[in-house]
Amino acid sequence: MMHELIIDWVISMAPPPPQGGGQPQGPGMLLSFVVPMVFVGLIFYFVLIKPQKKQHQEVQKMRDSLDEGANVVTTGGIHGTVKKVKDDIVTLQIADNVRIKINRSSIGKIKE
Repeated sequence: MMHELIIDWVISMAPPPPQGGGQPQGPGMLLSFVVPMVFVGLIFYFVLIKPQKKQHQEVQKMRDSLDEGANVVTTGGIHGTVKKVKDDIVTLQIADNVRIKINRSSIGKIKE
């Protein structure tokens, strides 16, 4: 829905077609194409790219701060308690006497 509004806005910003049926000539043609594309690029950056980067950094910071005893949920939905963290491998205890080793990148969130 939002992207439809953005597209309609960009189209409404375009200059009207030239009178007389000819194609626009000179720098006006380039400017009428480049300016809306710059706006679209800025909108994509601030609506899609920047929030995604921020979310990725927060998830990476959470995974880097893992310590023993933390209750976590993996991206696959497994609930467990961190028993050991070594480099990129995390050992989770998911039941009594049941431990699994997973990659640190598989941790989805830390339960409070």
